[in-house]
Amino acid sequence: MKHPKVDLAYLALAAVPGIGPRRLGSLVRGFGSAKQAIDASLASLDSIPGISRAAATAIKNASIDDAEKNVRSTRELGGTVLVPSYFIKGGVAGRRIPKILEQIPNPPTVLYALGDVTLLDRPAVALVGARDNTQYGRSACELLVPALANAGLVVVSGMARGVDALVHSETLAAGGKTVGVLGNGLGVVYPAANRDLYERVAERGCLVTEFPPGERPNAGSFPRRNRLISGLSRVTIVVEARARSGALITADCALDQGREVMAVPGPITSPISEGCNRLISMGAKPALTALDVLEEYGPPACEPGVGKPEHPSDSRPVVRVLRRGPSHVDQLALELEQTVTETLMELTTLELEGRVEQQPGKVFRLAW
Repeated sequence: MKHPKVDLAYLALAAVPGIGPRRLGSLVRGFGSAKQAIDASLASLDSIPGISRAAATAIKNASIDDAEKNVRSTRELGGTVLVPSYFIKGGVAGRRIPKILEQIPNPPTVLYALGDVTLLDRPAVALVGARDNTQYGRSACELLVPALANAGLVVVSGMARGVDALVHSETLAAGGKTVGVLGNGLGVVYPAANRDLYERVAERGCLVTEFPPGERPNAGSFPRRNRLISGLSRVTIVVEARARSGALITADCALDQGREVMAVPGPITSPISEGCNRLISMGAKPALTALDVLEEYGPPACEPGVGKPEHPSDSRPVVRVLRRGPSHVDQLALELEQTVTETLMELTTLELEGRVEQQPGKVFRLAW
C-alpha cells in the first residue's frame, strides 16, 4: 500500500508541548517550513511573536526521529497520519484532517486514524453518556442509534465502557458507520474489555486520536478527546450523565463549538439522569426519538450521493405506495393487504428513521 508523504519536521514541531495551531502557523510562515523552524537559532526563534525562550528551547529539542517512529508505528498498524489542510496548502506534506475539525477552538494539529478516514468528512452525530449506564440508558441507545445509523449519519462516541460501547455496538449491529475517538494512542486498547469492539470499529468504521501510537491514557487525555467527539458532529446527544460527568464536558465542548446539544430525559429520581435533566432545563432539546435529532439536519441527513437514494427503506412496499402521495393508514393497510396494526408498526419504524412523517388524522407521507 502506498502511503501519502508526511512532513516529519511538521510532526516533530506539532509534538512540542505548548505549540498549538497559532504558534505552528507563525513558525511555518516565519521560517518558510517546519524543518527550517527546527533548524533556526534560538535568537531567530525568539523573534517570532508568541515564542518565548522556553518555547524556543523546546523547539530546538524537537525530535524528527520520534516523528518518524510515530509514522512508522501508525503505518504498521494500518493507520494514517492526518494534518490540517491549511498547513498542507502552506507546503506541509500529508493527508488532511476533516474540515469540520478546523472550525473548532483549539483544533488538532495532527491526528492518527485507523480505518475508513472518509467517514470523518461525513455528516455525524455524537452520543455520549455514563460508564455505569442503567437499563434505561441501554434502551435509549437501542431506540435512537439504529434509526440514526439507518438515516445515513455516522455515529461518533468515545470508545469508553458503558454508553459509548453501546453506541458503537448498536451502530455496527444496524449496519451503520461509526467513529471512535480515543483518549490514547493507536495500538492501546482502553479499557481492555473493549478489545473486540476496538477491532470491529477499526475494521468497519474508524478510530481516531491526537495521541501518538502506543501512548497510554492519563487524567487529562479524556477532556482533550471530548472536544474532538463533539467537534466531528453537528449534534451531540447525552444519553445518561450524573451531575458531574465527562459526558457533560463533551456537551460543554459542543456549546463552545457552536454545535447543537440534546439530552435524553430521565427519571427525576435517578442520579444518573441528573445531568441530562439539568441540560434540558438549561435549554437543550430533549432527544425523545430519532426524528428529534434528524430535524437538526433536515432531510435527507446525508450529503448528496452518500447513502442516498439507495436507502434500505426504498425497497419496502409501503414506501413505494407513499411515493404516489400521502395516504391514510387504513388505505395503506388495504393496499398492502395487511392489518392496520402491522402497517402502523412499519410506519413507526420508518418515522424513527426520518423516512416518513405523520400528518393529522393518521395520514402519512414521505419525508424525502
